[in-house]
Formats: sequence, structure tokens, C-alpha cells
Amino acid sequence: MARTDPHSYFDAAQPRTVHAELKWDVDFNAKVIRGVAALKLESPSAGTMDLDSRDLLIAKVATSDGRPVPFSVAPADPVLGSRLRLILPQDTEAVVIDYETSPGAVALQWLSPEQTRGRRQPFLFSQCQPHHARTIAPLQDSPVARITYDAEVTVPDGITAVMSAGPQGSRAAAGNKRLFKFHMPQPIPTYLVALAAGDLASREIGPRSRIWAEPEVVEAAAWEFAEIESMIKTAEKLFGPYEWERYDMLVLPPSFPYGGMENPRLTFLTPTLLAGDRSLVTVVAHELAHSWTGNLVTNASVEHFWLNEGFTVWAERRILEALRGAAYASMAQALGLAALRQAMSRFGENSPLTCLVTKLEGLNPDDVYSEVPYEKGSLFVTLLEKTAGRDVWDRFIRAYIARFKFTSITTDEFLVFLEHELPGLAKEVQAESWLYKPGLPNNAPLPKSHALDAIQNQARGFSGGRKPSTDEVTRWAPDQLLLFLQGLPRPLPKDECAWLAEELNLPNGRNYEIVVEWLSIALASGYEPAFPAAREVLSEVGRMKYLRPLYQAMASTPRTRAMAREIYAATQNKLHMLSRQVVESTIKEYPPD
Repeated sequence: MARTDPHSYFDAAQPRTVHAELKWDVDFNAKVIRGVAALKLESPSAGTMDLDSRDLLIAKVATSDGRPVPFSVAPADPVLGSRLRLILPQDTEAVVIDYETSPGAVALQWLSPEQTRGRRQPFLFSQCQPHHARTIAPLQDSPVARITYDAEVTVPDGITAVMSAGPQGSRAAAGNKRLFKFHMPQPIPTYLVALAAGDLASREIGPRSRIWAEPEVVEAAAWEFAEIESMIKTAEKLFGPYEWERYDMLVLPPSFPYGGMENPRLTFLTPTLLAGDRSLVTVVAHELAHSWTGNLVTNASVEHFWLNEGFTVWAERRILEALRGAAYASMAQALGLAALRQAMSRFGENSPLTCLVTKLEGLNPDDVYSEVPYEKGSLFVTLLEKTAGRDVWDRFIRAYIARFKFTSITTDEFLVFLEHELPGLAKEVQAESWLYKPGLPNNAPLPKSHALDAIQNQARGFSGGRKPSTDEVTRWAPDQLLLFLQGLPRPLPKDECAWLAEELNLPNGRNYEIVVEWLSIALASGYEPAFPAAREVLSEVGRMKYLRPLYQAMASTPRTRAMAREIYAATQNKLHMLSRQVVESTIKEYPPD
């Protein structure tokens, strides 16, 4: 046995998959994908080979030359799913598996036409991170088991399919259907296999970028993300060549549970980013940065998730600093620090879940997802940068990416490389404390700037009667207003809520960061004039980042607890399973009155 990932049955001592050929027939009525997965092996092999699966109906397994392959499906583990064990005959070069997904596949969300903007066609999208690709195909579903893939996806006429791979054209298929072909030549972890299908339109927005979205929002999306080429060029100057040829994006329906997902060649994005003023494109900078940190160099398992996300948050802010200045990046870091402190408060500062390197065997990664690997990880990388010096650190980053590109590594492998390239740096910054101890170390490089201090002082003085003037407020950028709101105490008296609503024109525009922060204050304060806006947001938005604080604010107050349950009962069918888990766990923290 050589299992290295506590969330996969992948065994490094067994035959290894290097390429997958996927043939998928998407059935919107039955909410299943009928599939054939041909898995090519690294070399001709024989003997036991374990694959990950969850809720798959396995019909048949054979070698690529037609010999039957004995197989067994083990009882389901609540975290891992079911081990699919194959007994390969001699000289097996590839296995071909006929199977069908379940209507309840965790990685797939099926939307009726009524749940889309256009209300004409159904919609399907996948979300395979961290360990859900096994619900759409039997695979070695661990980040260390990277594969290339080809796919043929058959969908009803009128539906367009897109994937995290290069499109290879489409053609008519039998039964009033259309077949779309895709090719991914770079080896990726299986959680980056991604599919979406629906009523989609597209616009070119750069020499290597296209935006996909429902026709009703594609023009708005094209405008919002029109600056993507300058972001890519900036990132290339910092981190080295962009290795994925295209950087296309897809704006999904509102039920998408994340801000974005870095699927290579086709980043998935939430429509809550369409603020109309490009104020929320920082999420795109983050997903773009993953093209180097996360997709090129990947964590070997979710226990080392900080290698993906800590480096990417740091890289995102370097991109933003280059494009918008140091003050803007400092404000983003301050907002991230507030999110980190909230996450640590939720777990408890001494919780092992506030370590960067975690022990998660037996735990569902979705249940412990938080800002800790993102923001604590980013602070650690920032400390390394400040201690080494920017020029030295920038050379290290480019060497690090060049050394490990298209591989998946552990924290120990990172530390060995760090010591080789920059001897003594890890000890100087007390890396052991950052990586393996809970809480925030005393040497954390906290954000500092004059503009940041001014906004935080305004927030601290608010309850004492020192309120910002109209002139000050009108000069604030969206991130400054958000930082001010984050710094306010809660609950607030009703008259102070009324002042905020009137003077700051809250809820203000389509910037959901600001809208949700304000509504969280208002709900926690029992400020009734804001209740209709809260209902509207919760009826429209499925992003977990926004659902958690709104439901938490309602559930923590007896006056609004019943409203929380009522809204959730009316909207839960619109939500992704991951989002439902967040809401249900939040509501359960507070028993009925």
C-alpha cells in the first residue's frame, strides 16, 4: 500500500493513469451523464488497480483490446465514496469503463430553465474540487495523479457545451443532439476537469480570451472583464510564461457556490462579480494567478491546500499592486485579514484547523473549508517575501514554478526547495510555527498605509459619534467603504443603522461585497427596513461567501431566526449542495425558539 492522499484510494504502487478519453451523453431529463471512460496507463500493467468513485453505476469494464476486467465496488465511505477495484490482466495498456452518474452526483448541478436568466434551456455545471471528480467518472481522484484528457460531450440541440480544455469543434449527432469535442494536452489534477452546458453565447475580449455567459448577461460580462489581457501580461512579467494557451471565462448562473473556480482554459465565475464598475475583478486576478500557483504547481493533497491558495492570494495582490498601486493592494490585504480573523473565530484560534498544514483524515474537506489557507497562507508568503527582499523573492518564485510546474507537491517538498535556494530563510521567519501551529504568529506582516489607518479610525469612532462627512463618503472607493463597514460594531442601534442607510445610500448598487456586509449589520441589529433587501439577495444569490454571514446574522437573533428558516425553505432548491450544507450548518447552530 502506498496511499499518500487521505481523500483518495489512489495507490502510488499500483498502475497509474496518464490520460483519459471521456465520452459523455448528457441527459437533462434524467439528470445523469451516461459515460465511457477510457483510462490509458503509464505503461502496460497487470494486477490490482484502485479507482475512486461515488454513486456511479458501473456497467462494464474491459481492456482497450476487449478483454473483460474483473471489478468490485466496495461499500461507500461517507468521505471517500466507493473504492472501485480492478484486477488487470497481463499487458493492460488501458481500461474502458461503461458507467452512469447519479442524479445526486455532488459535482453536478442541474438547473431547470426557470432557474436560468433566459428561462429557455436547462443548464448543467460541474464543481469537482476538492474530491468530487469521482462522482462524474471513475478516476484516480487525487491531485498527485495528474492526467491529460480528451472528451466528447453530446447534448440536446440548442445547448452549448464547454469544458476546461481546448474546443475541437462540434457536429450534429443522432436524436436531435450535438456532439462537442475537447482536448487538454497539459497534465492536470482531476479536480480541474470541468463541464458546463446550457444556453450560452460568447464574445472575444482579448487575443487569447473569450467570455462565455447566458445571452442576457454576455455583453455586461464582456465589459466587466475587458481588461483581462493586461492582467495576463502583468502576471507573466511576475511569474513567467502563461502555459495554458487560452484564458477563457464562463459566467455561471447565480447558484454557483464560489466566487470563481480556476479550471484551466475556462475559469468559472459567479455572476455576483458583474457590479457594473469593474470593482470586483479582483476575483478574476485570483483565478488567473492560479494558472501558475495551483494549476501549474499543485498541492499534493488538500492537507497542503495552503500551497495552492496562500501563494495564489499573494500572487493576486502582486498583480493588483502592479495594476492599481500599493495602496489598493494594502486595502485588499486588510479586507483579507478581517476574513481570516472571522474564520479563526469560527474555529477557535487554538483549533488545528487554523494551522496551514492540516490533518484531515476522516474529515470532509468541504466541512472545514475556510479563509485560513488563503489569508494566513498569503501572510506567510508575504513574510517570506519581505524577509528575503522583493527582488530575491521574485527570482525564487520564478525558479519554484519552473522547477515544479505540472507536478503536485507537499509542504515538505516546498521547504526542501526553499532551503536549497534561500538557506536559513525558513528558520528566520519561524516557518514551523506558521505551518504547524494554530493561530496567527506574532511576526505576521499586517497591512499598513495612511489610507487604511484613516478608514479604520473612522469605523472605530462611529459609535462614539464621530461619523464621516458626506464629502468623505463620496470620495471613498468601494473597497474603502467595505473596510469601513467591516470595522463597525454589531448590533448597532436602529438610529445608527438608519444613518448608514441614508448617508451611504445602502444597499448601494450591485457590489455584493458591500450589499452583504451592510445587510449583515442590519440583520444582526434587527433593522427592519433592510429585511426586504435581505430576502431579495437570498432569493437570487447562491454564493457561499454571502450566504454564511447573512444566515448567521439572522439565525443569531431570535427576532429573525424564523425568517431565516422561512427564506431557506423557499430557496433551497435553487442552491448548490455545498451551499445548502453551509446554510443548514449555520441554522443548526441555533435551536428553534
